[in-house]
Amino acid sequence: MRPVVSATPALLASVAVGRPVRGEFTYLVPEALAGTLAPGQRVLVPFGRGMALGFYLGPASAPVEGGVRLKPIQRVLDDSPSLPKDLIALLRFAAEHYRHPLGEVIRGALPPGLSTAVDEKAAKADVQHFAEALVTEPPPQLARAPAQAAALQYLLAVGGRAQLEEVAHAIPGARETLKKLAARGLVKLVEVTLEPGVREGLIQGRPDRLTPEQDVAVRELQGAVDAGGFQPYLLHGVTGSGKTEVYLRAVEHALAQGKGSLVLVPEIALTPQLVGRFRSRFGGDVAVLHSGLKDRERLFHWQALRKGTVKIAVGVRSAVFAPVENLGLIVVDEEHDPSFKQDEKLRYQARDLAVVRGKQASAVVVLGSATPALESLQNARAGRYKLLELKSRVDDRPMPSISLVDLRVERPREGQVTEEAPILSPQMLQAMEETVAKGQQVILFLNRRGHSTILLCEVCGLSLKCHDCDVCMTHHRSQNRVVCHYCGVAFPVPDRCRECTGPLLKLGIGTERVETEVAERMPHARVARLDRDSATSAERLTELLASFARREIDVLVGTQMVAKGHDFPGVTLVCVVMADTSLAIPDFRAAERTFHLLTQVAGRAGRGKD
Repeated sequence: MRPVVSATPALLASVAVGRPVRGEFTYLVPEALAGTLAPGQRVLVPFGRGMALGFYLGPASAPVEGGVRLKPIQRVLDDSPSLPKDLIALLRFAAEHYRHPLGEVIRGALPPGLSTAVDEKAAKADVQHFAEALVTEPPPQLARAPAQAAALQYLLAVGGRAQLEEVAHAIPGARETLKKLAARGLVKLVEVTLEPGVREGLIQGRPDRLTPEQDVAVRELQGAVDAGGFQPYLLHGVTGSGKTEVYLRAVEHALAQGKGSLVLVPEIALTPQLVGRFRSRFGGDVAVLHSGLKDRERLFHWQALRKGTVKIAVGVRSAVFAPVENLGLIVVDEEHDPSFKQDEKLRYQARDLAVVRGKQASAVVVLGSATPALESLQNARAGRYKLLELKSRVDDRPMPSISLVDLRVERPREGQVTEEAPILSPQMLQAMEETVAKGQQVILFLNRRGHSTILLCEVCGLSLKCHDCDVCMTHHRSQNRVVCHYCGVAFPVPDRCRECTGPLLKLGIGTERVETEVAERMPHARVARLDRDSATSAERLTELLASFARREIDVLVGTQMVAKGHDFPGVTLVCVVMADTSLAIPDFRAAERTFHLLTQVAGRAGRGKD
C-alpha cells in the first residue's frame, strides 16, 4: 500500500541516502508522518528502481526547478532518532572535510542492526539460563520417564541448581527434558542477566592520594568541566606517571555533574585493561564499543548510551561517533598513535574529530600521551591547547635504563653466510634468564607477525609475492600457510619455487619465530604470544592480558599490541628485537613513529614495586 500524500502544500524532507552518492535528496512527507519525524531518524525511501536506507535530516525547501516529481518516504524505521543532533553536526563536518558521501558517513557510524534498512529492535543484555530443582528427590511418577529422572538426579547431585548448558552437555537432549520437568512443577527455569564484570587480574582500586603533578592536572580539568565550555588540553606525562588516574578523576567529576564522557584508545588490545579500571570505579555505567564485540553487544551498548542509561563510553576510533548524552568530557589516550587514522572508506583521523566534537558540544577535550604527536606539541606551543605535564612517575619510581646492543659486535658474521644468526643475543638471553629467575616478567617486542617474512628461492633469487599486492607473503608456521598481511589472501606453503622449482629459503623474523626460539632457549619459562593471530577474539585477548597480569606468564612476545598503554607491575625487563628496522619503512613519519614505539614499549618496565 502506497503512502497517502496530502493535496495541501507539500511537506518536504531532506534525506541522506545510505549509498555512495553525494548530496542530500528531497522527499515528500506523507500525511501519516507529518509532525512525527525528528532529525536523525532512519527512514525507508525509494531510490532508483529499489528501496534504500535513508536518514532524515530536517525540512527541505522546494526544488528550484519546476515540474519535478518527488517521491514520498515509505516508512520510518525508528521510534526515536538513532542519532542525536550534535552527532549529526559532527557527521556533516566529517563528510565535508574528508570528502565522503554523507549517507555513507552516517551509515558507517551506526552499529550493526541499525546500518541496514530494517526496523530497530532492542538488543538484549547477556543472560545465563539456570535450572533449579524444586524437590529433594525424584518422585515416583518419573519411573516411566527415565530421561526426566536422569536430568533431575543430575540437578540434585550438583546441589539443586546448574546452568542449562552444563546439564545439556552432561545429558544429551536435556533442554527439552528440563522444559517438561518445569511443566510438571518439579524444576524451575531461571534467566539471570549478567552484570558487566572485570576479569581477575585487571581489577584496580582507587589510590588514596595523587602525586602533586596529578593533583594539579585533576584540579585544572575539574575546573574546566565546571566552567562548561570547549577547552582542549594536551596531557604530556612520562610512562608510568599516572595519566589514567587523571582521566578517571576527570570522568568521575563529569559524572557527578550529570555529564557524559567519551574515552578513546587506539587499539582493541588496550580496551580490556582500561575497561577493567573504569568498571572497577564506575561499575556497569560503562559502555564498550569496538569491532571485537559481537554485533548484539555493540548494538546493546549503543542503545544504552543513546537512551542515557549509561554515561561513559570507552572504545577505539569508531567510538568517536558514540551517542553520549550531555557530553562534557572527551579523552583521547595515546593520542599520537597512528591507529586513530582510518585508512578505508571514510578516511578520518579520530583524534582530530574528537577535538571538533568537543568544540561543537562545548566539552573539555584531553589528549594524553608520553610521546605526543608533533602536531599536538605545536598546537600546545602555539597556545591552541593548554599543556599539562606529569614529569615524574608515581611514587618517584625511576625511569627504565636502556641498553643498546650492537649485533655487529655481539654476533659478528664472517665468510659466507649459510644460515641466519640466532634472534636472541647472548646479552638479551642472559637478562631474560636473570629476570625470570627472580620471579619477574619480560615483554619481548617485535612489530611483525608470523614466522618468516620472506620465502626466497635459493636458485633464481625470486621471493614469493602476493599476486594482487606485489608484496612478500609471510610464512605462518602454526597454520602451515603463507599469508598476505595487506589483502589477507592465504594458501599452503609451496614446496618449490613457482618460477624455477628451486628450493625455498625461509628468511626474516616474526613473532611466531621469536616465541619458538624463546621456548627452545628457556624451556623452564612460561611463554605466550600476543598478536592478531593469537588474539582471535575479544575474550581470548582479555584472557591473555589477565593471565599476564596474574603472573601466569613469564615472557610475553608480541607486536605493538603489547607496546603501549598497559600497566603490568611485574614487568621489569623489556626487550626489543631488531629495534631499528622501522626506520627503513618508506614513510616520512618513520623516525617519529620509531621514537614513539620504542619509548612506549620501554615504559612498560619498572611500573611496579619490583
